[in-house]
Amino acid sequence: MSPMWEVENLRKYFPVEKSFIEKLFSRKTEYVKAVDDVNFSVEEGEVLTLAGESGCGKTTTGMLLVRLIEPTSGKMVFEGKNICPLKGEELRQLRRKIQIIFQDPYASLNPRMKVGKTVGHPLQVHGLAKGSERKSKVLEALREVGLAPPEKFVDLLPHQLSGGQRQRIAIARAIITRPTFIVADEPVSMIDVSIRTTLIDLMLDLRKSLGITYLFITHDLAVAKYISNRIAIMYLGKIVELSEKTELFSNPLHPYTRALLSAIPVPNPDRKRKIIRLKGEVPSAIQIPSGCRFHPRCEYATERCKIEEPSFIDINGHLVACHQEVDSHN
Repeated sequence: MSPMWEVENLRKYFPVEKSFIEKLFSRKTEYVKAVDDVNFSVEEGEVLTLAGESGCGKTTTGMLLVRLIEPTSGKMVFEGKNICPLKGEELRQLRRKIQIIFQDPYASLNPRMKVGKTVGHPLQVHGLAKGSERKSKVLEALREVGLAPPEKFVDLLPHQLSGGQRQRIAIARAIITRPTFIVADEPVSMIDVSIRTTLIDLMLDLRKSLGITYLFITHDLAVAKYISNRIAIMYLGKIVELSEKTELFSNPLHPYTRALLSAIPVPNPDRKRKIIRLKGEVPSAIQIPSGCRFHPRCEYATERCKIEEPSFIDINGHLVACHQEVDSHN
């Protein structure tokens, strides 16, 4: 069977706005290369996680998949159809199947719209239900996300809810059209630590009961390990490693991945391990380093790394873009 998603050579470049004086001295247009030649697939029913530092292009990738922003170039094939050219009614119909849960439940909910109207709004937009049927579906969605009794919540405003309850409302709004695919953009990063696992378990339960496939976006590899089937590591707009989660944690191949894993807190303070501290700061996405974009911060970088960009090598299903690994397997 074909994957649910096949993303090929996906790019998103944002033009840099210049002041009047800057335009006088330079007419060259510069771009922030937020997503720069990204390739991956998503199998039906799985949770694929995009992980990496803030600013590496994870959220932009997710927003491209749900067509909230337009790609600069590349292909996004969903259920066998390239969705990049879709417009109008075709795009509206697509959005019944693909939804997004945003990071900040404080900002993603309309502060003046009651919970019942917020959750039921997608049904109105897509003409799926109205009247008593819409109310019934709203109550069902609230019950599915653990807000019981649901009648207690329909007439509340977002400011009357806790952070965890707000995010449950956002999840209810996302699932009410019965989508097959959801982008979950850091859905627990702004939630109290005490209830993060509860929300992740809720998402996994909905995956089973409703047949949802997730693209999960996070900077927290401990969360990624808990929820994922496969993990893709992004750095400066590009995926540098992609593997099944157990393989990635037991045998990380890219130096950047090893550095991220070394930063995960461990419960045993007596356990000794090597902490990898990366050199310098993440380079600008406007002026990306030549060759391997990680080489300015890599302790293993060679002259070849500074000149030649590495291509992916497949080691028994474990993909990595690193000259060191390519040379060791030739």
